[in-house]
Amino acid sequence: MGIICKAAVTDGRGGFVIDEIEVNEPQDDEVLVKIRAAGLCHTDFDSLSWGKELIIGHEGAGEVVQTGKDVRSVSPGDKVILNWAMHCGHCFQCLAGNQHLCEVASPVAAGGNGYTPGHADPSGTLYKDTPLLRSFNIGTISEYTLVKESALVKNHSEKMSFPASAIISCGVMTGYGSVVNAAKVKAGSSVVVLGAGGVGLNVIQGARVAKAFKIIAVDVNPERLTMAEKFGATHTILADKADKGLMNAANLVKSLTCGRGADYAFECTAIPELGAAPLAMVRNAGMAVQVSGIEQEITIDMNLFEWDKTYINPLYGKCRPQIDFPNIINLYEDGQMLLEEMITRTYSIDELDKAFDDLLNGRNAKGVIVFEK
Repeated sequence: MGIICKAAVTDGRGGFVIDEIEVNEPQDDEVLVKIRAAGLCHTDFDSLSWGKELIIGHEGAGEVVQTGKDVRSVSPGDKVILNWAMHCGHCFQCLAGNQHLCEVASPVAAGGNGYTPGHADPSGTLYKDTPLLRSFNIGTISEYTLVKESALVKNHSEKMSFPASAIISCGVMTGYGSVVNAAKVKAGSSVVVLGAGGVGLNVIQGARVAKAFKIIAVDVNPERLTMAEKFGATHTILADKADKGLMNAANLVKSLTCGRGADYAFECTAIPELGAAPLAMVRNAGMAVQVSGIEQEITIDMNLFEWDKTYINPLYGKCRPQIDFPNIINLYEDGQMLLEEMITRTYSIDELDKAFDDLLNGRNAKGVIVFEK
């Protein structure tokens, strides 16, 4: 018999329960992890309606309990950060350097057929004696989880808390990676960030790490703009919800950038109506980056592309877990990346309802579920 533990299980139709599951011993290439903290984001709320029963959660950190016989990179007792960008290392995309787009193991890009949110082999986890899928193949809002070795990165930091390391898994990586890996922001450049929530704040501090000269944060919430300054924004613009396409805000951005627009603009709001807004913020030959994962159909005025502007839609900050996570940890150790400061509130697993409510009402930069030792 495996480990009996508590987990958040969604029915796929908008509801969830906190109930007991059974997690079996790891197979040859698997690792059993005791989850110590799990970050929460809008994708986790969306997962309640994916039409599949599964364990919620795709950001997490914990400790290795047991490993399969073929596992070499981690050992029992190691502190680890979970990531959903699992990769095979030998497919076309992996060999091209796009581990996050792995055609074999990625829960998002595998086979190019869109999102497949469950583990390929769910038999290691049981709910009411039935195999249970894990969100993004890791299912972190659970006291224990069973994952592939490539879903783990060892955390060498002695001072980083589990809640801080948990949020690296997606929110931090997506924001930071969109700046450093995808846009490749140059030192001395100007950057505008639309939306100063959890991902937007990490775009801001990614731009600071990249030594951008001017970092402009745009949001409708003055409290978020205050936080944006803490994370590295040099200028802030309080937007009006009635400003269609943020065109008035775009004029203010231009006034701060010699009248021509920023070198880079990052959309971090997840609001479909603002999908084209970063194009209005950048100069000719500038770059607009759609970070938040808008998937709805939108209409774009092609005049916004004039002239020579580039629009990209990177996934997960082009994450290379074994390279990027240690880099982020090192930046944290040097005081260049703020992680603890991003966590507004922590919750127990039994407070998940409250955590979702705070998330949906914008009360947190980042909320984290914590588990007892």
